Amino acid sequence: MTTEDLLNHWFSRIDATTEQIQGLCGALTADQVNQKPNPDVWSIAQILDHIMTTNQSYFPMLDKLVLGELDLPLHGRLPFLRRFFGRFILNGVSPRREKKIRTFPVWEPATSQLPADIVARFGQHQARLKSRMEDALPPLEQGASIYSPASRMIVYSLADAFEIIVTHEERHLEQVKEVLSGGVEELRG
Repeated sequence: MTTEDLLNHWFSRIDATTEQIQGLCGALTADQVNQKPNPDVWSIAQILDHIMTTNQSYFPMLDKLVLGELDLPLHGRLPFLRRFFGRFILNGVSPRREKKIRTFPVWEPATSQLPADIVARFGQHQARLKSRMEDALPPLEQGASIYSPASRMIVYSLADAFEIIVTHEERHLEQVKEVLSGGVEELRG
């Protein structure tokens, strides 16, 4: 599979997630997107805010990478370490959600009420994400690596980073479905 084919594969998965989120949540009110089935669960708005916050944290790094200005830590030049971290993080963001994983503080969602237009803003964000990924096609083709926005100690390939981003979104799509089945859906009728 060429890097362009891989990029198109990620784009189709991003589009599928976007369409499902908009289909499930597009008609919800501000109260409904902010409703939490219980205090220990994020609301739909918080889930979408978390996805956008996480994705946007990669944007400055992608900009530096495209400009050839990203400086990897020394250990980031070790292929086995990049593969290890890439696989480890990817397993952690799997949509299976067999175990709950606490997010890094930098990616915590907003705790206040978010406006109902967060679903529309999510769609706009997804278009920006795809554009940023497309801009990074040359470094992707060159096999570039990055470090995690959460820690310079965590390094992985750009291809793994994109797979992590897309898979992370799919994980939270499942979480949105769970929130809807936990009570918000009753309000939609």
